[in-house]
Amino acid sequence: MFRERLKALPAALGDFTPPWRDRERWTSLPADFAARLTRGVQECPATWPVMTASDYLAFTKRGDRVGFEALYMQRRRMLNALALGECVEGNGRYITRIIDGALLLAEESGWQLPAHNTYIRDTPVLPLPDPKRPVVDLFAAETGAQLAALLYLFEDRMNAVTPMIAERLDDEIHHRIITPYLTEHFWWMGNGDEPMNNWTAWCTQNVLLTVFLRPFDAKTRRAVVEKAAGSLDCFLKDYGEDGACEEGVLYYRHAGLCLFNALNILADVAPDAFAPLWKEDKIRNIAEFIPYMHVAGDRYFNFADSSARAGFCGAREYLFGKAVGSDLLADFAAADWRADPAPDQPDEINLFYRLQGAMSAAELASQGRPRPVPDDHFFPSIGLMVARDGQYALAVKAGDNGDSHNHNDTGSFTLYRNGKPFVVDVGVESYTAKTFSARRYEIWTMQSAWHNLPTFGGVMQKDGATFAASDVAVALTPEAASISMELAGAYPAEAEVETYRRAVVFIKGKGIEITDSFSGKKPATLSLMFAEMPALEPDRIVVEGTGAIAIDGAGPLTMEAAPIADPRLRAAWPDTLYRVLIPLGGDTLRLTIN
Repeated sequence: MFRERLKALPAALGDFTPPWRDRERWTSLPADFAARLTRGVQECPATWPVMTASDYLAFTKRGDRVGFEALYMQRRRMLNALALGECVEGNGRYITRIIDGALLLAEESGWQLPAHNTYIRDTPVLPLPDPKRPVVDLFAAETGAQLAALLYLFEDRMNAVTPMIAERLDDEIHHRIITPYLTEHFWWMGNGDEPMNNWTAWCTQNVLLTVFLRPFDAKTRRAVVEKAAGSLDCFLKDYGEDGACEEGVLYYRHAGLCLFNALNILADVAPDAFAPLWKEDKIRNIAEFIPYMHVAGDRYFNFADSSARAGFCGAREYLFGKAVGSDLLADFAAADWRADPAPDQPDEINLFYRLQGAMSAAELASQGRPRPVPDDHFFPSIGLMVARDGQYALAVKAGDNGDSHNHNDTGSFTLYRNGKPFVVDVGVESYTAKTFSARRYEIWTMQSAWHNLPTFGGVMQKDGATFAASDVAVALTPEAASISMELAGAYPAEAEVETYRRAVVFIKGKGIEITDSFSGKKPATLSLMFAEMPALEPDRIVVEGTGAIAIDGAGPLTMEAAPIADPRLRAAWPDTLYRVLIPLGGDTLRLTIN
């Protein structure tokens, strides 16, 4: 798709010229939004975080990602807050601290995170960065873009102090980002059929931003565009035509929205070549994935490494909706932005996104249309059905266990009632070295036994694309939504399951019935996960204030508490989750929710 457009590249590519230098845009920000940006500066710590070699080494020594990354991200958030505060005030008050922060980043031995410090995919990381051979990972590319944006905004005022500042930052950008981008092959750039994920669009977006915000020569810019086009095609090859993000809703923001900004930059610098891609159905479908996944507030249907609380939509979703002509996405994002208690994105480390948000704030604040409710939908590329009525919101995932950021969750379902979690997907704990290693599926949140799925004599689902649902059938009408599938293929041979067929029928305005039909040599036990402690009765599970599940065909129910201490999980859940174990008493188990 992108490479096909290269034949229409002009002889000279234009500059990317966002309106960030326009004083009138900053002085006309909504007053409450401008006040938030000013407050962000006031809340900055007085001193910059110190990052040591020991902090970096903690990953290879102990698998700890959190300590170093907290310091790394804090530096960048502080720098963003100072930059935005300076844009609002425009009087130079924060330039000295901005210079300090920018040069601190320039002094870092490497911009890549410890967990990403390798040159070949899925190989052991090096304990420390090699300054002579930079690694371009997600956050290195993001740092290059951050410094390029700072230079775009403040180069004149930096030069008034000394031209050495901009020269140093440009040298670092060239050495750490542009040179390795054009001379190395990192896995995320794409190579034939090799599977890509959010890294491809995320890194590519930031490299494009970096090269077009700075005065790179025409040959370099053209080479970057040609390589970026190839990478974006490699990214798109792993998406179905339905636009579903197999990595889950959280990674839509690092995948689909980064695709948007990559195309946004390309269409700005070479409109005849790339602007026609906004009309592609696949691009539009990628854009519209997020509203279908929404439940209530900042809660979304989550699977893979996504949290159930995935944050609010804002400027990027809104601008993506406008670009592809989607009122569904644009109206959804504008309503979400107005509902967001922190629309200025204070925790965002990407300065580009925060600047986009500021430049769009007045327009977003003026949008008055209500949040649209999307129709029921099935995404065949990942086997996901979502359906809702005025009371229930239901998601059922068929698919397979070979997704990027996979959890072994084929056949699982998630249910909300009146916006409250009822039957839940736990999500993922804070990332460690173990998360992306051969031991990933030792982590309990990745295992099918901690999703709403059966085990057979304790045997759980297996990871890999061959472990999949089959014979999937879906029917969607205004009155009902249904999905059925065979799940035996998601389990290894030692489960000795002959058939486990799940059928889910959602009658609008009445309720939901889930029927599991089983035949096998080992006993089947269904797990159901709850965010609140349920009361167990012989033939019912009751969650007070939320709802009840009537059960037919089960043996005695038992319940286990799952303490939640991990901070990433605690952002979505209380201090304890609950797993109810339902042994199948025969060959059919029926759950009725009404």
